[in-house]
Amino acid sequence: MYAVSTQQNTNQNQGQRPNGRPVRNITGPQSALTDFLASHNISARQIRDDADQRRQQAAAAARQNNQELEDVAVTPSNARGRSTRTTQEEVSSKKKAEEAKAIEKVKKSKAFKKRKKASAGSDDDDDEMARALYDSNHAPLPGQMENCAKCQKRFTVTPYSLAGPDGGLLCAPCGREYAKERQGQPKKKPRKQVGGVGSRRALQSRILDGDVGTKSLATLCVQTLAKNVDMADSLGDLPDHLIDKIARLFSKRRLLKSETLPLFAQPTTETLHIYDGARLGEQDFISIFQIAPNLRRFKVRCAIQFKDDVMTYLLSRDTSLESFYLHGANLLSDEKWQEFLAQKGRDLRGLQVYYTDKHFGDESIHQVVKQCPRLLRLKVENNQAVTSKGVETIGNISSLEHIGLQLQNPISSTAASKLVSKAGPALKTLSLKVVPDVDDFLLQAIHQHCRSLSKLRITDSEKMTDQGFTDLFTGWKNPPLHFLDLQKCRHIDSTRPRANDDHIGLCGEGFKALMAHSGTKLEYLNVHACRHISREAFEAAFDEKAHYPELRELEISFCEEVTDFILGCIFRACPKIKEINVFGCMKVKNVRVPRGVILVGVPNAQGMVTEGMD
Repeated sequence: MYAVSTQQNTNQNQGQRPNGRPVRNITGPQSALTDFLASHNISARQIRDDADQRRQQAAAAARQNNQELEDVAVTPSNARGRSTRTTQEEVSSKKKAEEAKAIEKVKKSKAFKKRKKASAGSDDDDDEMARALYDSNHAPLPGQMENCAKCQKRFTVTPYSLAGPDGGLLCAPCGREYAKERQGQPKKKPRKQVGGVGSRRALQSRILDGDVGTKSLATLCVQTLAKNVDMADSLGDLPDHLIDKIARLFSKRRLLKSETLPLFAQPTTETLHIYDGARLGEQDFISIFQIAPNLRRFKVRCAIQFKDDVMTYLLSRDTSLESFYLHGANLLSDEKWQEFLAQKGRDLRGLQVYYTDKHFGDESIHQVVKQCPRLLRLKVENNQAVTSKGVETIGNISSLEHIGLQLQNPISSTAASKLVSKAGPALKTLSLKVVPDVDDFLLQAIHQHCRSLSKLRITDSEKMTDQGFTDLFTGWKNPPLHFLDLQKCRHIDSTRPRANDDHIGLCGEGFKALMAHSGTKLEYLNVHACRHISREAFEAAFDEKAHYPELRELEISFCEEVTDFILGCIFRACPKIKEINVFGCMKVKNVRVPRGVILVGVPNAQGMVTEGMD
């Protein structure tokens, strides 16, 4: 449906045709856009007229530009050259001025100052450095076109385009060649992270090892050698204590093997300590005795491959061993042990045998008595063959000064007492580990016969009494001990673990007696798990008058009566104390630890090791 309207009396000039007929405006349905424009007083006609006006202006500008080009074309060639050159010079000068201004701005930036501080270059380098920073900040974006800095070809920049060595970007072929050249150069090592997960553990491990403060030059050299062991040819003329330190570090890092063994086994070697021989074979052990004919002191741990063939070769050599330490050689037969003692025993001063299982039994002990008249030190530990009969036989070695036993077979109190009664007068150290059946008769024998002991160890006794320990230290004519270990000498009853009516083990009176006898010279004391030492005994032993000037290490773990007050008394009475272990002492909570003292085992959130800072 169309609407027809006639305008009769308005604007006669516009509302009529030239022939005098009236104008008829015919309109159709209006769109939504037309309605929207009309509601905001926007005229579609006005939009169209403005567009026509802009087109006319653009056409006029184009005609004017064409006329100027025609005028330039009719000018002389020299005038055209001058005008073009002048325009290019102006543009170039303007561009250089802008770059110079931007470079001066770069020199004032923090990034430029930081890079200059790192390089420490001359003033001429400042301009190059600033221009490099300016070029890097104005590098083309991916998708833009750029000329290759090497071959000058035009290419499209991508996120993977490489930067050239002299600035600029490289195209794909040149980038691949440059990448291959860079692969041949050594890569920079990543910066070592300070701190981290294992730093605290490593620091506390150093503290417990006594390595506090700055590392010494010798320690740094040893660690550098361990890191570059493949480059070492020999250890030269280093002193024995440094070689021993290197051997310990090599064993700790499992670096001792066939390739590194020649560092320690040399023709002039007299002392060889191998702390981990698990990676050495039979031929490696044989090569030691081939290379070092002057070997006098031999020590090897984890000597799994030290078998009969190795011992056979050792017996064929003219090697006079003064000290023989063998650990873990459980495949070495009794026959070879007896042959060794028969041929090499006369020169032996020290014999230490560990973890030989069912070999090196009572018969071997009898050979030691017979063939080793000059033996000073004998240690047999973790052995399943030696019995109480062999223990009693050891007492017949009159030259012994140091005895250490830890046997799988139970040692009777009678055998241990006879051993001490025979060898006691000359003994300087006595160590009897895990002797649950030994009673006060051994303590009586020690009190009666030992006059030169400086080290005493008796552990895991279940029959010795507090009265026996009191009698041992009361009126004992032996000088004060320097080392005393009585751990786990206690009463054991699964039904009544806290009841101790018979005062089994080391209790309060025995503890006070030992501190009264040896406290002035004691350097190491271990009463681990002697849980029947009372609080009153600790307080009496470490009262305000007590003074123990040499005590450095104290093990009182699982002594249930230890409190913060007792630890404070210990710190006051022991000026040289360095380390105290208090595992299982649940009454220790907020003790203040002096500077330089390590308190191990405090059950708190700070960790198991506390280094005092007060």
